Amino acid sequence: MTQTRGKKPLVVMKFGGTSLGNPERVQGAGEIIAAHAKRAEVVAVVSAMGGVTDMLIRAATEASKGDREHWRGARQELARKHREVADRLLSASEQATVLPRLAEQLTNLENLCSGFSLVREVTPRAMDTLSSLGEVMSATLLAAILRSSGTAAEAVDATELIVTDNSFGNASPLLDETNARTRQRLAPIRRRGAIPVVTGFRGATRDGVCTTLGRGGSDYSATLVGAALDADEVWIWTDVDGVMSADPRLVPGARIIPEISYREAIELSFFGARVLHPKTIQPVMKKGIPVWIKNSFNPQCPGTKIVAVPTDRTPGVKALTSVSNSDLVTISGKDTLSFPRLATRVFNGLHLEDVSTLMVTQSSADNVLCFAIHDTDLPRVKARLGKTFELEMLHEYVGTLEVMPKIAIVVAVGENMKGTPGIAGRAFSALGRKGINIIAIAQGSSELSISFAVKSAEVKEAVKAIHEEFEL
Repeated sequence: MTQTRGKKPLVVMKFGGTSLGNPERVQGAGEIIAAHAKRAEVVAVVSAMGGVTDMLIRAATEASKGDREHWRGARQELARKHREVADRLLSASEQATVLPRLAEQLTNLENLCSGFSLVREVTPRAMDTLSSLGEVMSATLLAAILRSSGTAAEAVDATELIVTDNSFGNASPLLDETNARTRQRLAPIRRRGAIPVVTGFRGATRDGVCTTLGRGGSDYSATLVGAALDADEVWIWTDVDGVMSADPRLVPGARIIPEISYREAIELSFFGARVLHPKTIQPVMKKGIPVWIKNSFNPQCPGTKIVAVPTDRTPGVKALTSVSNSDLVTISGKDTLSFPRLATRVFNGLHLEDVSTLMVTQSSADNVLCFAIHDTDLPRVKARLGKTFELEMLHEYVGTLEVMPKIAIVVAVGENMKGTPGIAGRAFSALGRKGINIIAIAQGSSELSISFAVKSAEVKEAVKAIHEEFEL
């Protein structure tokens, strides 16, 4: 940790749900914060306790079906889970303050679910309010735990900091307003030497209506706060030792990567690496703020540092990731429908359904477009494109959609692959030696990554083969 201002460096620390899974883990998070607060200024950002968000979403879903018993049971379990932490870790005076605040959030849950049961519907706006109650409860608890141990702290609702658009469920921050509000709201807390404990995942529209940043969005919350405060570093505390060279479930010999670039981290997170939310790096890139991935279960492990330019500039593949449970969709047009028009209408349809492609290949001469998507998106994509090309398919100007199911996308990532000959050849040769057929290939002009599709059943062998080939 570097000190750049002649005073204590500022570190934003985010703790995920697994790092707050039970009283012992919550206590561990408090100890980490208190220990670092002796040599750095700390701002904490927290997720809900492990399993809480899923419990809240399920309660809302069941309530909308008229099932009152389920959400009442969820309310009891949430009360028990948070009360257990309060009973074990809070002083009597803090309990007197905190327990009514927790009860208030449980009452909010009860009121919302009761309404869902009556109208048999959950709107995205209401779901954002309900699904992020866990963050409010965990921030309230963690701030009180810090105070109970003698460390000044204050819980802060991110609806007072992060200003977003009204895309409920996956809102986008309005950065200038977010930066201004964050600095203004946290300034008095920081001046008196207290630690702000901020709710992750949540934000609010300009009108103060609660929004969320998408599942896993607490990482994004942390870097938004870090960028707004010009933090020296952002630390993401999770349950792994850092960014790995491959998924250790696929490659037992995968190793921790000490340092990666912002662009490499973005590429890995987009293609399924579970360490980071895909948007996490965006707020800190322009300011060059390093992001660390650290393990709250193993805090002595150095972790992975994400920076603009890593020290190690060795050419070649640095890490592998993969996306299983994908489908490959192919659509072709006749000469009467040019390829640019075909592609424009396809991607406009995907945009309207908010579907991201995992890889894209084309054959302009044959007027064929091929793209991979998550299999859960397939029904919406087929319905949308069927409607988009209804007349063309009727008159056979466009062929029917062909779907190849059970596909996995394997991605080799490396900032310094550009200009290094033979990378793709070595990867494909390694797969050939294992008898693995490559169904489709894609590589951008930046040469930051190479993507290829294989059968889902062969993804483990494919990742292992390339990992061994490049001695990762």
